[in-house]
Amino acid sequence: MTTFKAYRIYNEEGKVQARLIDTTLEELDPGEVVIEAAYSSVNFKDALAATGAGKIIRRFPCVGGIDVAGSVTSSSDARFKKGDAVLCTSYDLGVAHDGGYAEYVSVPADWVVPLPQGLSTFDAMALGTAGFTAGLAVERMEHEGLRPGSGPVIVTGATGGVGSVAIDILAGAGYQVVALTGKQGEADYLKRLGAKEVMLRSALDLSRVKPLDKATWAGAVDNLGGDVLSWLASTMQIGGALASIGLAAGHTFNTTVMPFILRGVSLLGVDSVNAPMAIRKKVWQRLATDLKPRHLQDMTTTVTLGQLPAVFEKILKAQIRGRTVVKIGG
Repeated sequence: MTTFKAYRIYNEEGKVQARLIDTTLEELDPGEVVIEAAYSSVNFKDALAATGAGKIIRRFPCVGGIDVAGSVTSSSDARFKKGDAVLCTSYDLGVAHDGGYAEYVSVPADWVVPLPQGLSTFDAMALGTAGFTAGLAVERMEHEGLRPGSGPVIVTGATGGVGSVAIDILAGAGYQVVALTGKQGEADYLKRLGAKEVMLRSALDLSRVKPLDKATWAGAVDNLGGDVLSWLASTMQIGGALASIGLAAGHTFNTTVMPFILRGVSLLGVDSVNAPMAIRKKVWQRLATDLKPRHLQDMTTTVTLGQLPAVFEKILKAQIRGRTVVKIGG
């Protein structure tokens, strides 16, 4: 049996521990498609899972990594053949099924997305779950009628993975993007990605959020939740589309029905884990074409499997901006 490296997460005496190990395909969870991994990525969810900072892992032990891209080495499903370039994100990957932090990954065929023409495996993981989530948010907002001429679109948690990609793809599609961040020193970075304006979170008075405030935003991509989401709801324009995708600042949401019944605001929940395959393929195709980011290199750092612990620590301390790709294969 050929051994290879994998980053596995354990629960040992009630404490979550993760480490690099040698393993074999026979020791991985089974799946119809075996992928030789070229790259994975690091999402906030990965950091929560691997450190135990969040109750993400549903089964121990489990190889971490909710994303993977590479080439098929074997498949018992007719939809895929050896050599196909593919990607896989979310579902149970890295939380209840051995994930992408391994040189080989075995997954159910129903989870696998053919790599769209126009994206490399590196590009796919520079996007990863964060980029797919951003693309899904844009897809949903546009389904509700958002267009570049509708008015400004605000992105909160702007320096994070989802925020960075959202700014890049929205600006590239012609939207007037406003970035909301808590990091004053990152204004130049956000403007390079395409933000027309950078707002500091410290400038907001979130202690007194009105039921309805000045109608400002045609669209919003919110990574934060909590009082920021409440403020966004109160400041949406008539017919505005508000995409809720994260809870970095809190899981509560305190508002009234007034934005929804007096301004017709749409609150759109964005769930990247359970998105149907037809939507997945559509969004990934758009991320390879009309929504393809222009600044992936600028927002991306590349690390190895052995460097993951340090990356997780930085992410949890909000010390990383943009996306982190994990180089796995040759």
